[in-house]
Amino acid sequence: MPEGVHVHAPHELEEGNGSLSRRERRLEIIAAVLLALTTLAIAWSGYQAAKWSGLQARRYTQASTARAFANRAQTQGSQARLQDLLNFNRWLEAEINGDAPLANLYERRFRDEFRPAFEAWRAQGDPLDPSLPIPTPLRTPQYVLSAETKAEKLEKLGDRRFEEGKEATENADKYVFATVFFAVVLFFSGISLRFEWYRLRVTMLGVAAVFLLWGVVQVLALPVH
Repeated sequence: MPEGVHVHAPHELEEGNGSLSRRERRLEIIAAVLLALTTLAIAWSGYQAAKWSGLQARRYTQASTARAFANRAQTQGSQARLQDLLNFNRWLEAEINGDAPLANLYERRFRDEFRPAFEAWRAQGDPLDPSLPIPTPLRTPQYVLSAETKAEKLEKLGDRRFEEGKEATENADKYVFATVFFAVVLFFSGISLRFEWYRLRVTMLGVAAVFLLWGVVQVLALPVH
């Protein structure tokens, strides 16, 4: 080749190489953006999953505690009911036998919760009349045991805390499930940089973008703790 003669690449070839480089850079930028967004999404989903898991543990513990206290209160209520029944039967026996001092003694031993029911029952008429509408004070509306009322409230509290714990478990599972899709995004975005075939890289980034969009939509629909 004569000295001073320069060989220039065809103009079309130069444009082709430049266009290819620009397309590759765009794909690399898209892959980097997908990787960054996915990393943030995974971190957020993991944080929320951990928060909901902690709430689940607390709610289940509170439910168990409330039910344990409810059982204790129910036992105390049953014991109080038995005591009222025994004292009333002894009073009734003394009343039937006409032993007023003994009847008065048992009446003084009545519990404070039992007295309103006893007075309402006696207001019906002769306590020895077998045709009384309410045969025993324990069946009057005035007979209310605070222990049984407390047990009922604690039982409802335990049920409510258990449902909240179950809901927290479901939310934690949904956040964990979303991270599976984000992991797919990381895989396709990362592996797309390993191939030279342009269409294959575009396809992989498209799949990654679809999975990322689906995962973000699912996460945004979940409650935040």
